[in-house]
Amino acid sequence: MPSDFTITRLSTTPVKGLLLHHPDSIELTSQGAVGDRMFYLLDDQGKLQSCTRNPGLYGLKAAYDSETRRLEVTRGDEVMVSGIIEPATAVDTDLWGLRTIKSDVVADPVWSSFFSDIVGRRVQLFHAHESAYDVQPVTLLGTGSVAELARHAGVPEVDSRRFRMLIEFASSDPHVEDSWDGRLLQVGDALLRGGGPVQRCAATTRNPDSGSVDLQTLRLIIGYRGRQDSIFGLGSNFGVYADVVEPGTISVGDRLTLS
Repeated sequence: MPSDFTITRLSTTPVKGLLLHHPDSIELTSQGAVGDRMFYLLDDQGKLQSCTRNPGLYGLKAAYDSETRRLEVTRGDEVMVSGIIEPATAVDTDLWGLRTIKSDVVADPVWSSFFSDIVGRRVQLFHAHESAYDVQPVTLLGTGSVAELARHAGVPEVDSRRFRMLIEFASSDPHVEDSWDGRLLQVGDALLRGGGPVQRCAATTRNPDSGSVDLQTLRLIIGYRGRQDSIFGLGSNFGVYADVVEPGTISVGDRLTLS
């Protein structure tokens, strides 16, 4: 089994659930990629809102300038909403009962109004002090795993963007990343420690551009992998988490090497 791989794609987004950016390189810290998942949406019950049940978020893309604090959301070439994110009083947000993060409520009502109209119920935009990542700050997925899913789906290929992974790498062995739990991974200038599996949700069934349900990913994954355990219990696992041991720069084309 090979122990050396090549990074093929990086994916980030300033606002959790919106369209992905694919930079040539990222600066990785203990909190994940700089600028990634800095903003997120909560409803009035404190439940995190993403693209899983909100197809209206598809097609929206965010850009954030940390120096000017300007956040802009576009759809295609049209600017939908834009403004300066002013500092506010910090609040605690519980993420799935796994960890608590410090965030600022974005007080300007234009943001709440815009996103509430998009998702069809009242939501509030929050600005995380660090990052609103899910379980661990890094996610990894090999092309061999995606190719295996396509084989079971009976299609030529599956668009891996639907899995919204931070780091994708070229591999020939399906799910080779599953064997990396606890292993040290040198990726570009950064050192990672492999973690447990990522349990997938219904967002992966949606086309990453249109938001329409076009592939029954969860049923397919369970069909050939079975229901597997994760931090969230039994489900459809695809890709893995990782922690950052040593921060650094990671670029497309860099090597991923198992220590």
